[in-house]
Formats: sequence, structure tokens, C-alpha cells
Amino acid sequence: MTTPQANPSAPSASPSDATTPSGEQLGAAPTVEELQAQVEKWKSMSRKNEASFKEAHRELDQLRSAGMSEQERALEAARQEARTAALSEMNERLVAAELKAQAAAAGTSLPDADFLNLNRFLDGEGTPDTEAIAAFVSALPTTKNTPAYRQDLGLGRQATGTAGQLTRSDLSRMTPAQVNKARDEGRLDALMRGEL
Repeated sequence: MTTPQANPSAPSASPSDATTPSGEQLGAAPTVEELQAQVEKWKSMSRKNEASFKEAHRELDQLRSAGMSEQERALEAARQEARTAALSEMNERLVAAELKAQAAAAGTSLPDADFLNLNRFLDGEGTPDTEAIAAFVSALPTTKNTPAYRQDLGLGRQATGTAGQLTRSDLSRMTPAQVNKARDEGRLDALMRGEL
């Protein structure tokens, strides 16, 4: 019997030598910088694809409008105008809700809505820009958790100077020497002022 011998010319397949189809090596954990670069790469590709989709959609709308009659164009323009008005109103409400949510999460209070330009927080498409909202909310000062008024107001008489003071019933069970000692210690002051 012969034993099979390893072929010295065959490449050894170790896990550290494995590569992905794109040529990147497997086995080593990627660094933070590499991951950030990947994120930026995919974001830019997504933006390019989105821009090309918008351009194709715009061309399609132009072709459709070229084949329409004058009345159909006027009707489509009215629909588009109504849609834009409704979306702008809803987007302002979405911005206000997003501002409130992020401010509550950050523990800040927003200025009065009359003083805010909510259109500033819309991106080019008219949707809420969460990055701009987050930047605005992070610039606001955090509120202190102190109440606006004293918490002990209206609660009635609280801790008076009678703590540790003796009452008349305590005094009736004491000897004259104990009474004099309590008087020297100040434990009869409230009784002598008539508070008890």
C-alpha cells in the first residue's frame, strides 16, 4: 500500500490567506478607519444612484407631459401644486415633531415655535433633515432639573424647633433634678414659649 503524498506545488489554503471576490483579505478585523471609508463609499454610491433615479424620473415626466393635451397639462400642474402644498404643510409638522422628540431625548427645551424657521430644517426634497435638527438641538443649553418654585410651599408647618423638646406629660413623670437638667439642656424651651 502506498500512502498519498502531499503535492508540494499545490497552494496551501490557510484561513489567513483567504480573500473575498473583490480581492480583500479575510481574517484580519477591519479598523475603524476602514469601516468609515466603507460607509462613506456606500453613501456616495447611494447618492449617485438616487441622483440618476431622479434624473430618469424627471425625463419620464417630461416625456409624459409632451404627449399630453393642454387640458391634461393644466390638470397635472394643479395636482402637482396641491400635492406640493399638502406635503409642505405635513413636512413642517414632521419637523416640529422631530424637534420635540430630539429635544426631549437630549433634555433640552425648545424656544417658542413662533421664533423658529421650520423650513430651515427641510432638505432639498422637502423632508425633515435629521442631521440639521440634531445639530440644532445639540447646540441648545440643557435645562436644569430644579423646579421653578420652592417645593415646600403650601405644605403647612414643617420641621419646627420642637424636635427633641419635652411635653407637659413628659414633665409630669420627671423628678425635679431631671426637670432642671432638661431645662439646662434646652429641652423645655418650646414648652416655656407656649408652643407645646
